[in-house]
Amino acid sequence: MTALAILAARAVRLAIRVLRPGGGSAAPGLVANRLAPTLLVDVINSFPEGLVIVSGSSGKSTTTSMLSALLRAHGLSVFTNHSTANIRQGLMSALLSEITLAGRARASIAVLEMDEAHGAKIVAELAPTTVVLTNVMTDQIDRFADPRDVAQMLEVIALRATRQLVLNADDVFVNAMPSSPEAVVSRYGVAESVIAELPHGLGNLRTTPTRLVDGVIVESVLDYSTRLRIRGVAVDVDLPARGVHYAIDLAAAVAAALAILGDYFDPTLAQQALSALAPVFGRGERVTVQGKLVELVLVQNPTSFQLNIDHLPPSIEQLLVAVGSDVRDPSYLWPVDTSSLGSVVTVSGSQAEEMALQLAYRGVSVGAVEPDLLRALDDFIALPDPADGVKTIIFSADSMRRTRRHWRLT
Repeated sequence: MTALAILAARAVRLAIRVLRPGGGSAAPGLVANRLAPTLLVDVINSFPEGLVIVSGSSGKSTTTSMLSALLRAHGLSVFTNHSTANIRQGLMSALLSEITLAGRARASIAVLEMDEAHGAKIVAELAPTTVVLTNVMTDQIDRFADPRDVAQMLEVIALRATRQLVLNADDVFVNAMPSSPEAVVSRYGVAESVIAELPHGLGNLRTTPTRLVDGVIVESVLDYSTRLRIRGVAVDVDLPARGVHYAIDLAAAVAAALAILGDYFDPTLAQQALSALAPVFGRGERVTVQGKLVELVLVQNPTSFQLNIDHLPPSIEQLLVAVGSDVRDPSYLWPVDTSSLGSVVTVSGSQAEEMALQLAYRGVSVGAVEPDLLRALDDFIALPDPADGVKTIIFSADSMRRTRRHWRLT
């Protein structure tokens, strides 16, 4: 049954890639899980060097990508859910090309991004050696009524770590996470001098009153680069995208790699691997569409929205903002100070009217409101090139997926 389930799911994946490029990561996993219900857990628990789980409200995808690159640079064979699919069926879909027909893992270690709620449900069946937690934010209000509910879910995941637990020292909820008796706890954080330069701080719902002095520390951030303090040594690293939030993700990945590799950790290898890393889907990613260069900026909660626009260059000439059906409660848009955007060519998506109103209240000039995202994308890409040659799109997750499908971005 295992081989049949894998073959059937691979056939579904192939059909989706042919018929609907750029989307549909969950369906193959649904097929495999239905035909072989224990396959996912059996495979995830079979990696000889262990299982690493990365979870939290924000930063999971980038941290997972960075940590995977670090471990590969040190010679480990790594499986990861690089498509950012982080619930049960998505994880199974990601595994399909990485396992044998007998359901055995080819890689030596797994580094998996996991959604907070789904991770808390499945983790009782898993044996993670390392757990990395990013933050707790006001996020997905329709799913999580209170950030404390998210913290409780992350606590369930944290207590399953059997070797290492890696925590964000600047987040009140994460910093206070309990650990199992056998897990060694390590932390990462941001220097006070960095926070002082940010117009809206770190944006966490609750930030610890003091800064970390012993661990992996973000000491400076300048556009696409950051300086980390690692074991007392300053290391300069290029970032895949702008912003302190990416520097924090990098610190989380480095702290996790240190915990996993111990004395085998090589700062020079780490620097080389991280500086060559590309952005993860839509997170500062630059793509070419119809000969036009477009920067894609994904926002998923108020903090993500705020930190991303705080680090955008001033006076963007051509900007499209698209907020889709994933934002079921548009009230989360209102705390964000969008005034630095200045002007927006088009606002689109199912929440276009609400987003346009928010921008207007912040004094941002809006050229057009076009709820039809595909039409808005076509009109936007047809505009003459801006002076700096880069068009910019800020979008929520639903609009990101629809944009990628429309432009056939892999």
